[in-house]
This record gives sequence, C-alpha cells and structure tokens, in this order.
Amino acid sequence: MRKIDPMVDEAIQTLNIKDGPTRRKLLGGAGLVSATAAASALLAACSSSSSSAAGSTIGSFPKTPAWKFYFINHVTTNAFFTPTQYGMNDAAALLGLPNPVWSGSDNQVISQMTSAFDTAVAAGAAGIALAAISSTAFTSHVTNAMNKGIPVVTYNADGEYVNGQPQIGTNRLCYVGQSLYVSGQSMGAQIKTLVPGGGDIVIFIPQAGTGNTQPRFDGAKAALGSSYTVAEIATGAEQSVEPAAMKAYLLAHKSSLKGAFAVDAGDTQFLGPQLKSLGMSIPAGGFDTTGETVPNIQSGTLDFTIYQDPYLQGFMPVLYLYLYNISGGVLQPPDTDTGLSVITKSNVGPYVAQSRYQGSTTAEKYIQRPAGAINAPMASTST
Repeated sequence: MRKIDPMVDEAIQTLNIKDGPTRRKLLGGAGLVSATAAASALLAACSSSSSSAAGSTIGSFPKTPAWKFYFINHVTTNAFFTPTQYGMNDAAALLGLPNPVWSGSDNQVISQMTSAFDTAVAAGAAGIALAAISSTAFTSHVTNAMNKGIPVVTYNADGEYVNGQPQIGTNRLCYVGQSLYVSGQSMGAQIKTLVPGGGDIVIFIPQAGTGNTQPRFDGAKAALGSSYTVAEIATGAEQSVEPAAMKAYLLAHKSSLKGAFAVDAGDTQFLGPQLKSLGMSIPAGGFDTTGETVPNIQSGTLDFTIYQDPYLQGFMPVLYLYLYNISGGVLQPPDTDTGLSVITKSNVGPYVAQSRYQGSTTAEKYIQRPAGAINAPMASTST
C-alpha cells in the first residue's frame, strides 16, 4: 500500500474529508510536495475559517464598548456563589466583555452592600446585578442608578416577601432566580411527606429576616400548618460558625425532634454530618448542591435538597444587561425563574459529576447528559 504523507493524513482526518475528488487528489497528488502543500493550505484555510466563526458564534453583533458590569452580593465568599461567578465570567467571555466586578459583603451587612452598589454607580457601571436581600434597603440606591441611566437587575433575592407578605421591592428591570416563597412551600410539602402527622421540627436559617432565606422559611411554615411546631434557628451568616450552632441545637433537642431542615446551601451541607455525628436518624433536607450535600443525598443522610441553579443566576444577568445595552433599551429583560427541582436519592445521578455548573470544579468541559426521556421540565404543555 502507498505510504500516506502525515500532512495529508492530518488534513483528511481533521477536516473529515469523505471519499470524493478532493480526497482522491490528496491521496494521489501530483507528487509529495504538491500533496503536502495542498493539505497544508486546506488546514490553514480551516483554521482561518474557525477563527472567524469563533468571533461570531452568538450572532452578528456589532463591536461594543468594553461594558463593565457589577454584581453586588450579600455573602461574597459563600461556596454557593462559586458557580454564579463562573456563570457571569463565562457569559462575559462569550460576549467579548471583561469579567464583571464581584463585590458586596461577606456576611450580609447591608451597609457594605449599599456602599458597593454606590461605588459601582460612581464608576459608571454599564449595568448592575443586585442580590436584593431587603425589600426596602436598596430602593433609593436602585432608583438613583436607574435615574442615571444604569440598568439594574436583581438575582438570587428580590426582596419579594416580608413575613409572608408580598412586597413591592426595588425598581429593577427584572429578577433572575428562584421564587423563594414558593420554594419554601415546596419544602413544606416535602416535610409533610417525611414527617406525617406533625410534631417538632427545626428549620435552620443563616440570619432571620433577610430577603434571600426568610421567604423560604415563611413558605415552609405556612405549608406545614398548625400540626407542626417549627423552630426557626439562626446559625450565622458566615459558614465557619454554622456547624457549631446547628450541633448545639440538635444535641439539646435530640429526643424531641421529628425532623431537621435548612433553607440555605451552607446549613444544608453541614446538616447531614451534624446529624450523623450525633447518631440521629431523622428526616432531613434543605437547599442546593454544595459541599457534602450530594454525597449525603446518595448515602441517605439527607432525604432531599431543592436546586435553584446558581450558574444561571450569574450567566443570565450578564446576557440580559448586554442585550439591554446593545438594543438601546428595546430588549427589556424578563423575570426568569431559575428552577425548583427537588433532588432525592432517586434522581441525584446527574448532580454527582464534578461540574463547573455546580461549582465543584473549574474545568471547562462538556458533560454528556443521560440518554432517554427528559423528566420534570420546568414548564409543560400537558393538561
């Protein structure tokens, strides 16, 4: 058999050239030099074409200024928001923008958040994404930004409820995140299934009264009704202090508790280990997929967790602010529910893989989804 020139073979394999005139000319050639030159030219043309296409994979948008977006967060170092930061940076890279600025407070200090927000306004931000954990504290700041022509969206928290009552909140363009009160109601439904008939339960919360977790507690308590005695126990806004606070309460009420739950990622990931360390086997569950939460679901230490997709809470605000800016304000961003998926041992499989989209790895890799039917869509046309 004739020996194939390596350059020719590379061109055939790389460009996936099927049998035809081009393939036959490369293989037959007019001599080694001409075949090699032809293959080299084809590869160069492919590279040039790919480079050109890579710059327009999201459409034929015109060149824009290097718009700088700002994200104002309430717990900037919390592991839950690792995929949120990946999401905002990935969206910026896709759109050819600099990484957004990530700032705010480490432990839910409102004054630090408003200061960071005002800094973004003073810097002439092209857009601001705000975790509005209060229905009142940010109103004047958002109004000031919008009056200056700076678009503001909220993510993760929208100041939507106080003590179970809907609030007007801030004058933002849209909200990207979970419907928090509704997600609390979903937790309440799960608890009623796991602890039928009522009894004493505890729901851990980092800090009572904040707009990102209080609506969940309120929703869960409302769904449970009077048959349950529900203790709301604050563990602290910083993750380092949460385990000790949880363990102290669990130990003091070990004999009476019928179930233990949490309304945030930090408390949820610590709940399983604390129950296990005390030898307590009671129904338990919470929110999100950080830390040991997924392994605890697999082992049965936790019965469920409710997922809200933190990656989308970073990705979508950048996309929306970009589209609003590039369209001259015509493309108004819509409120976007990032989901309410109840994860149990029966459906935890897809969440086990190390994933940038859950914050468990920095690797930018394609994760093949399971084959077969797509179950539990967020919206359905069925009746």
